[in-house]
Amino acid sequence: MLRNNQKIRNAFSALLMAAGVIAGTCSAFAQTPKVSGPAADFTAAKDGYDAAWKANGLAFVIATFTQDGGTAYGQYTPRSGTEFQGDEVLSIYAEPVGYAFTETNGVFAFDLTASYRLLNASGQVLAEQENFAEFSGQGRSKQRELAAALSFQFSGLPAGAYQLETRFKDQADGKEAGFTLPFTIAEPN
Repeated sequence: MLRNNQKIRNAFSALLMAAGVIAGTCSAFAQTPKVSGPAADFTAAKDGYDAAWKANGLAFVIATFTQDGGTAYGQYTPRSGTEFQGDEVLSIYAEPVGYAFTETNGVFAFDLTASYRLLNASGQVLAEQENFAEFSGQGRSKQRELAAALSFQFSGLPAGAYQLETRFKDQADGKEAGFTLPFTIAEPN
């Protein structure tokens, strides 16, 4: 009789272990994520965009004076004119494209620095600064929506015409690109 009880206990234990293994397998299967992948045409277009991005090199889709400098990618209000008062802040919004990425263990990083020169109507450099701003980031995907908001305030400029040259340098590949925005300082009221 003891021998039969032992066989029953062993059989019952084996049954419980099998049920546990099945339950664990079912639980793992239920927790496996299901993600709808993109269509082949979408993947091909994305690969084409990546190739065009690399081939283009550093450039700007837009660079303009704004009312507020911008709060995020595509979130800015263009300024209606380029005439400023003497000590008014010059706010600029720019969208660089074609910058390079470095990859480390599946993480993509970018790093851009900005420099500027302020010139008068005759081309004389009145002020300049190298690497006064840095735009960098990293993530598991390549971040291609970069909003570069810049602010300048030049005190004591006499009324007249000026140009603000802004140059970006890509720290990943050493390439440079920039833009020039002409503006005027109004006569004091």
